Amino acid sequence: MTIEAIRMNQPSFSIGDSAATAAQGASAADALIKDTTTQTFAKDVLEESRRQPVLVDFWAPWCGPCKQLTPVIEKVVQQARGTVRLVKMNIDDHPEIAGQLGIQSIPAVIAFVDGRPVDGFMGALPEGQIKEFIERVAGPAGGAELEAALAEADALVEQGNFAQAADVYAAILAAEPDTFKAHLGLARCDVATGNVDAARELLDSLPDEKAKDPGVTALRAQIALLDQSADLGEEGELRARVEADPKDFDARFDLALLLNAKDQREDAADQLLDIFRLNRSWEDDKARKQLVQFFEAWGPMDEATLYGRRRLSSLLFS
Repeated sequence: MTIEAIRMNQPSFSIGDSAATAAQGASAADALIKDTTTQTFAKDVLEESRRQPVLVDFWAPWCGPCKQLTPVIEKVVQQARGTVRLVKMNIDDHPEIAGQLGIQSIPAVIAFVDGRPVDGFMGALPEGQIKEFIERVAGPAGGAELEAALAEADALVEQGNFAQAADVYAAILAAEPDTFKAHLGLARCDVATGNVDAARELLDSLPDEKAKDPGVTALRAQIALLDQSADLGEEGELRARVEADPKDFDARFDLALLLNAKDQREDAADQLLDIFRLNRSWEDDKARKQLVQFFEAWGPMDEATLYGRRRLSSLLFS
């Protein structure tokens, strides 16, 4: 699947009515699946596996489970859109390779990468498990193109072009609905454009095992901060209060939240650090706790996080 196809929410191929189109489709499918012999094994498997993973299906005509496996594994390989190839070897006609690999039971499927066996399974597995096996060996179908589309969307986010990035993330999800990075990216765009309810709904829809992902945690922290800053008043008024009384910690605290909402991160950190410097125990260490929440929302490698941690460390150990 090409990047443009993902963005347009269309497959990168079409099914025509002409005999020529049908023949091309059949030819493409045949190219992914072939039989091999002892003489052609090195070319069909070892050499080819240096370009992409090759699955070798060892089978025999008398083997009932082999007949069950064949249509299923061929279907999954074709659905994998060229990320792997399937090579079939009849061990009755060509027993040498299976013997060298120590295969004693069939069907047996061995995955070759870079000229060597790396994984395998035995028996007629169901379709879902075969898909998992192929993804483990080769990655998701269309992986390179998908990563390129994600990289394009991420670059748009870095440029501040959140609307266009959201379109790319949404198109990726239309093509590959389980793409976690696209879910996260779209939620990030929603937060950046003020569509907080949509971002919250998107995060809530993620599976439980993703709830502790650092990206999810950071976005939830950002949403919490936006909720906090919803009714903070005007920046000028808060700054005037701080200038009139540097120990007006309530004004400093609200100013920090407001500055963070405006993405003035280091200034926001400074306000909380000034509270901590002047009164560490104010409202049960409220300033430091809020600063830690900022760090969580900004991410561990953000420049403002690194800056804030350095200043906090110097205050703690001074």
